[in-house]
Amino acid sequence: MADFGAFEAELHERVMGLERELLAEELARADVDAAAIEVEGVSYHRSVRSIGRYQTAAGEVEVERTLYRSRGKGQDTRSFAALDRNLGIIDGRWTPMAAMQASWLVAHMTPGLSEELLKRLGTMTPSRSSLDRLPKALQKTWEAMDVDTKVRACEHVPDEAVTVAVSLDGVMAPMRDGRATDKRKETANSGRLTRGPAGYREVGCGAVSFYDKEGAILRSVHIGRMPEAKKATLKSLLSSELGQAFAERPNLTLVAIADGAKDNWSYLQDEVLGALGEGHAKVAILDFFHAAEHISAALGAAYGEGTVKARTKFAAYRALLLEDPQGVQKVIRSLAYLSKKFPRSEKLSSVVTYLRTHRHMMHYAAYREKALPIGSGVVEATCKTLVTQRMKNSGMRWAQEGGQAVLTLRSWAQSERFDRAWAHIAAAYQVEVTTLANVIALPRGS
Repeated sequence: MADFGAFEAELHERVMGLERELLAEELARADVDAAAIEVEGVSYHRSVRSIGRYQTAAGEVEVERTLYRSRGKGQDTRSFAALDRNLGIIDGRWTPMAAMQASWLVAHMTPGLSEELLKRLGTMTPSRSSLDRLPKALQKTWEAMDVDTKVRACEHVPDEAVTVAVSLDGVMAPMRDGRATDKRKETANSGRLTRGPAGYREVGCGAVSFYDKEGAILRSVHIGRMPEAKKATLKSLLSSELGQAFAERPNLTLVAIADGAKDNWSYLQDEVLGALGEGHAKVAILDFFHAAEHISAALGAAYGEGTVKARTKFAAYRALLLEDPQGVQKVIRSLAYLSKKFPRSEKLSSVVTYLRTHRHMMHYAAYREKALPIGSGVVEATCKTLVTQRMKNSGMRWAQEGGQAVLTLRSWAQSERFDRAWAHIAAAYQVEVTTLANVIALPRGS
């Protein structure tokens, strides 16, 4: 065969063409052409016959269908096709499978790349603007349904789980409403240098993870929320995840783990750990790697950043903190002594204060003995994979609504919830259409 690639491409297009023909027939079969119909208790009257264009997983198809409109006062008077309700057409254009595939794609890549990938695959051909609009249209449906609660109710704590850990953090993302120009002007007018991400705001990230008795992670739920005062919605969702887990398995050990940010610990101490009774197994842990970074900074301030002595001392202190049951006390004593030798070093002094403030959360040798997690790596990975990789590409700026739509889809995908969430969303678009009998169609224009 002279050009197998050409044969393969032609075969694929013919198969897709056959699929489109069959889909068009099924769409037409679901149409209703009657004087009046009833949908969810509301009656609608025939308006007009028209050609509808539907995006299917095999490409766009055209179908002649009847449109209906309500004549009742206070009702939505926009026209719609009965076949859309019969088959669960999404946003008046997407078949369920096409919408699912497109939603998964834009959760992982830009609409432009998604458009190009679909063209190369030779399947459907939506424009990048259609791909951009789809998650926003879906968001209104899943928020009204509270899909997260429905999905959570279908899940179970892994049988091997003995520990559940909760953590939250944040990452700066570029925002359309970030007032970048105004902030730079304000900074310049105050006499300071105008540099840094002035148009950025903090996206909140959280994770709830389950561990077995050996300390191996079994499953994680990842949550991302667009900028919001005190991460209120993020905290509410994390609390709901924990509530569901403890309702099923009240004997789990609870670990709250984060860096030293005050707002994070106000929530973790008061609303997470404080929600459990005194007899419950629970512990607050300062992220080991953040603690180690502070120690490294202190030693760099004393001996010079990156010097052999600073690196050697850091390796010793890190091991002490990690392996010695009295490690935190020994490290604090050593750094306090060093601070006296370098009294002008504000960095050394601040690190000693930081460690003293959090030492009750730094018994890492004891935590490791109990196979408890000591690092907030899960939520830091959430920040990176959920937000940074998708939302911080060159030239990107995000509005609240569009950003949250992508974050939610991406959160479901990373939490192995996408398919369950999609089943609930798709079901919401499919409703029963009843043909009303003994209805006399009025002449047009009457």
